[in-house]
Amino acid sequence: MAGILFFVLSAQAPLTGVAGTLPIPLGLGNGGGVPAAYLVVGVMIGLFSVGFIAMSRHVTDAGAFYAYVSRGLGRPLGVGASQVAVLCYCAVQAGMYGLYGTVVDGLFERYASIDLPWWVWTLATIFLVQFLGSLNIEFGAKILAVLVVAETSLLVVFAVRELLSGGGPQGLDLSGSFTPAAFLEGAPGVSVTFAMACVLGFESTAIYANEAKDPARTVPRATYLSVAVISVFFAFVSWMIVSYYGPDKVGGVALRALQKGDATSVVFDPITHTLGTWATDTMQVLLATSLVAGVLAFHNGINRYFHSLGTTGVLPLWLSRTNRQGAPYTASLVQTVVAIVMVIPFALAGADPVLTLLTWSGGVGVLALMLLYVLTSVSVVVFFRRTGLDRRPWNTLVAPLLSIALMLGAAVLALDNFTTLISASDTTALVLELTVVAVFAGGVLLGYGRRGPDGTDSGEPTADADVDVDVDDPATDVTASA
Repeated sequence: MAGILFFVLSAQAPLTGVAGTLPIPLGLGNGGGVPAAYLVVGVMIGLFSVGFIAMSRHVTDAGAFYAYVSRGLGRPLGVGASQVAVLCYCAVQAGMYGLYGTVVDGLFERYASIDLPWWVWTLATIFLVQFLGSLNIEFGAKILAVLVVAETSLLVVFAVRELLSGGGPQGLDLSGSFTPAAFLEGAPGVSVTFAMACVLGFESTAIYANEAKDPARTVPRATYLSVAVISVFFAFVSWMIVSYYGPDKVGGVALRALQKGDATSVVFDPITHTLGTWATDTMQVLLATSLVAGVLAFHNGINRYFHSLGTTGVLPLWLSRTNRQGAPYTASLVQTVVAIVMVIPFALAGADPVLTLLTWSGGVGVLALMLLYVLTSVSVVVFFRRTGLDRRPWNTLVAPLLSIALMLGAAVLALDNFTTLISASDTTALVLELTVVAVFAGGVLLGYGRRGPDGTDSGEPTADADVDVDVDDPATDVTASA
């Protein structure tokens, strides 16, 4: 379970989520109420996880969203979900590559007087990630463990020190961060959206189910633990950042830093002041390694999606080939090409990698993620109502329905603040929003146009036909196939 948990936590790239993105909701969202957004999203994802875990006992597959939606709503909608999932992960990874190029360029310029375009560092790292991705999961987990522990430890030490010192000018003001009034201040939709982006990747516990020794126990534990750790971690650290400046002042500080193009100073300055000047250099290096850990985790997750879709006949069969380490090497090569294709246009256009590649890709990724959560929760309800494999009302009906309602509400908030989220025009926002819809629709059409490996028409719901159902045994194990 430890290896899977490290892959999940590294996908969140803790230092990236704090130093790289926290200033945006602080300055453009609800200011001092940002910590509450992480807890709200933690509750939302926790409710989603109840149905997600219930279904994971019966559907074990590396293409988690594809398998889950296919089982409940039929193969065509499952294929549509799979394409949205790939879009989500690839988009977020591309955005992280943009931020990474900027961070590493700054490091080399400052400490080695080497000034190269950001995309040079990005492309070099894409090839490094390709090499690491061709190795097995156990080797990758060891690398990620070192990186995640290092960056997380620094943030936790700062937060604990700030907590023990009693905070800044307004002290440890709970009401300024965790009351409904604080949460609803300003534009809470921006904060909720960025909070959801920080939780992105927890579902990869199911992606690695086939590689776990005991998925029936490992997947639920890893999923609940990852959701709890991520939401509490970001809420606590962000609260300490808010406390350092004061809930009434942090929004203005963050907004000015964003306008100056020095967003990371919002986080770096308090940590440096609290821990000493040595922390500045350490944080900058760890921010780069945090991004490497994150893109590597997404690379491995996307590989397994491609591998699963190749195995099930949605995509070409050659994507399912593995090497001697058991890694999906052809899927890894394809994913690397996709990453290059998504980065190169921004490099050729001379665009700012943070203000364009990061924000645009992140916005698309969050919208795609919300659609996947809604589809999966609906699928959970339909699947268990039809099969009767699990008759627990809370796990298979109540929690999934609550998840659907909350996710739809979050989607409304995200769309309402999408232009602010991506810092672009209404036209650009509409194009990016429609991209998610177009990819889903195209996937559904692809699902209707292809047949599963058993020769059935993929336009027909196949879940009833190929699921071994024993209604008297709720522990019946169903492995996902096409």
